[in-house]
Amino acid sequence: MRVHLQLDGSLPRAAAHARELADLGADGTFTFEGPHDVFLPLVAAAQTPLDLMTNVAIAGPRSPIHLAHAAYDLQAYSQGRFRLGLGSQIRPHIEKRYGSVWHPPAKFLGETVRAVKAVFAAWEGEEPLAFRGEFHTHTLMPPNFNPGPNPSGPPPVLMGALGPVMTRTAAQVADGLLVMPFNSARHFADRTVPAIDEGLRRSGRSRGTFTVIPQAMVAVGRDETELRAAVNGVAFLIAFYGSTPAYVPVLEAEGWGAVHGELNRLSKVGDIPGMRALITDEMVARIGVVGSPVDCATTIRERFGDYADEVCCYFPAYQPAEAAVADLVAALHR
Repeated sequence: MRVHLQLDGSLPRAAAHARELADLGADGTFTFEGPHDVFLPLVAAAQTPLDLMTNVAIAGPRSPIHLAHAAYDLQAYSQGRFRLGLGSQIRPHIEKRYGSVWHPPAKFLGETVRAVKAVFAAWEGEEPLAFRGEFHTHTLMPPNFNPGPNPSGPPPVLMGALGPVMTRTAAQVADGLLVMPFNSARHFADRTVPAIDEGLRRSGRSRGTFTVIPQAMVAVGRDETELRAAVNGVAFLIAFYGSTPAYVPVLEAEGWGAVHGELNRLSKVGDIPGMRALITDEMVARIGVVGSPVDCATTIRERFGDYADEVCCYFPAYQPAEAAVADLVAALHR
């Protein structure tokens, strides 16, 4: 199984961190839409042999043309090692943080993927740019704005998803699926996999033409002290996700739907310790991945291995020992 590790998004730190990840044995690195730009750090990381991916860039505030240009340049600069991962965001963030217009997420993101691909096709000389959708219209591409065919070919476009509608849409229009890290074996098997199959059926494609990349919140440790710090870090992120209404189906799949209301209430008054106290070790083990490097690798393989040969590993709110990460990567490779 190929392993992708998160890149430090600070631009002054990105190049050195990418080299460290490569030394740990990682196959690739990814950025997410957090406190730093999601594209710029990957320019620095391109100096290493790592595969590169946005996981994810929020599509809502960006034009498909902007996304296409950034993806084209990273693909060319890395000589074919870039994948454009796109995702949605909840309405308050789109409207109040980005100052943009919110649209129904699955419909909007699916159309954005199709629009970006239409731009790529025009630049490749496959067909004139004539995309007309509900949210995007792109019908003008003068020669002086057209970079021409990408030397490494157009980059794949992936979609981040959790719910069945977004997952089905990804399987219909995108080159691959980035499975949200707030998940569990039961939710993945009962809701994600059937939605993938339905989307592929609707698009007339087979499993072999579609990439599935799960993301795992990993609590890895080589001894009890390391492991407790790791479990605590993952629990904080589970509490954050669990407070968001969009993620309730994962809790419901495991019989924990009732905890969402209290998590949501505590989040509104900023009681982070109170939120953390609601997350049990069992919840961390089922939604996250917990244990020694070998144990974590085994869990990831059992949970996702029938559907994926790549994984993105998150280590939220704690810093695992480098030796533990190297051992995890080696175990996943085996």
